[in-house]
Amino acid sequence: MNNTYRNVDLLSRAMDASWARNESISNNIANVNTPGFKKTSVEFESIMKDVINNNTIPVKLTHQKHIPIGNLAPESVTHKKNQRTNFSTRRDGNNVDIDVEMAERAKNELWYQTLSTRINGEFHKLRTVISEGSR
Repeated sequence: MNNTYRNVDLLSRAMDASWARNESISNNIANVNTPGFKKTSVEFESIMKDVINNNTIPVKLTHQKHIPIGNLAPESVTHKKNQRTNFSTRRDGNNVDIDVEMAERAKNELWYQTLSTRINGEFHKLRTVISEGSR
């Protein structure tokens, strides 16, 4: 049962990151003609992959003053916003490419829908267990 809650928690964190990514992409698209604007992006998948692939023992802190050791537990992973300031694609200093942003937006929408379907599947499993267990 704990594994189901952990899956839902991780999927929920991925959905939060996808939502933040959508906001970032929408902001980039809105500022496509703003001189000097630098696009932002949201990083989540690579952070989660690093935590999962790391071979150290995950440690969960139970108090804010505890000293962190080892690596973060997957349950504590959150997304991170990055601003891309190292390049410009236009003379006015703006580095937003509308075609790239629209493609990223479509990809992110599919990812969000997939995550939503998976979370619904996890809840469906719980409902099945509850309803079948009451018979």
